[in-house]
Amino acid sequence: MTVVPPVPDVFDPRLYARGIPYDAYRELRDRHPVAWQDEYRVLGWPAGPGFWAVTRHADVVRVLKDARRYSSYLGATQIRDPDPADLPFIRRMMLNQDPPGHGRLRRLVSRAFTPARVDRFAAAATARARALLGAARATARDGDGTVDAVRAVTDEYALLNLTDLLGVPPGDRGLLLTWTERVIAYQDPDEPPVLGPDGTPVNPRSPAMLEEMFGYARDLAAHKRKHPGDDVLTSLAHADLSDGELEMSFFLLTVAGNDTVRSAAPGGLLALAGHPEEQRALREGRFAVTTAVEELLRFHPPVLHFRRTAAEDHVLHGRRVRRGDKVVVFHASANHDERVFPDPHRLDLGRSPNPHVSFGDGPHVCLGAHFARLQLRVLHEEVLRALPPYEAATPPRRLVSHFINGLKSLPLRLLR
Repeated sequence: MTVVPPVPDVFDPRLYARGIPYDAYRELRDRHPVAWQDEYRVLGWPAGPGFWAVTRHADVVRVLKDARRYSSYLGATQIRDPDPADLPFIRRMMLNQDPPGHGRLRRLVSRAFTPARVDRFAAAATARARALLGAARATARDGDGTVDAVRAVTDEYALLNLTDLLGVPPGDRGLLLTWTERVIAYQDPDEPPVLGPDGTPVNPRSPAMLEEMFGYARDLAAHKRKHPGDDVLTSLAHADLSDGELEMSFFLLTVAGNDTVRSAAPGGLLALAGHPEEQRALREGRFAVTTAVEELLRFHPPVLHFRRTAAEDHVLHGRRVRRGDKVVVFHASANHDERVFPDPHRLDLGRSPNPHVSFGDGPHVCLGAHFARLQLRVLHEEVLRALPPYEAATPPRRLVSHFINGLKSLPLRLLR
């Protein structure tokens, strides 16, 4: 009798605290490329109806590009269903809209978030990276030769770059970090959830949890109208956005803009620490840093998945998907699909072509990808100048999350 192995579980956030479950992803790609996943109660969060996990690169791209069939609007973009009463509020965010409404908002926001404006921050990002890395090296030299790259470098680097771009006053930068932690780390035991009257956690994207951030966004926009600057918030404050659209745009840029680099930067350092030959080749100039950054993004994508909702009954890779079903694409799995990436578990800093989906694809491809790539390029260029070769001193502490591929600490040992 043939024994059919069970479908691997890739839903449990606690799996990801031990590392990305690449063996489970491969099993899904090979045997169950569109696989039903139970959405059970975990970490205090209530159970849900379940979802389809899409793990092959071709299918992930297909879902991301087809906004008509796979909607961001119907149920938003997180696995967990929002409270129905909160859904109209959540749909005000560009991330949770479909064309054509999504296109209008994207065009308005992109006028503020232009490559030309971002490029002007390159010099400031370079100086910031140089200062943070210099201080980190001094800390290692004066101590035991190790430094936590997350605490000493990457968290500050990502946050300060973002607040400069947005035009947030220096004294308010800690607020952005607090709000980001509340939204991104909501599954992690180190960030205890806020409980509602019924004892269940309150969705960090609900109106009640975002009231403080939105009040700040309105006040800052009013200030920018009177005192304009060369920053994104000034542009948004003068754009044809409703108050609700401006608030949601501020939320999206704050959370996504901070955590994309905050996750990808230490992830790239971890990958290089674990591959000394590739690190040496990069130091010797055998690979362009821009090409290396793309491979580091493939190897450690900042976002692990995004959800869509089926807008109609259809068949996806042999599975019958019903209207209203949740369809979740797994970026980290797609980035390691052997059908697209030869020897995908090997870090190859010269890999080309490199069609990773770390910034998504289709109409919702990451609006801040240019800004993120600039920051990562600058950081790795400065690491080559400021730090000697390095290795992981101890394993990193990972975020308990099936959504963000985050590192809470990354102790590095500087080797000379």
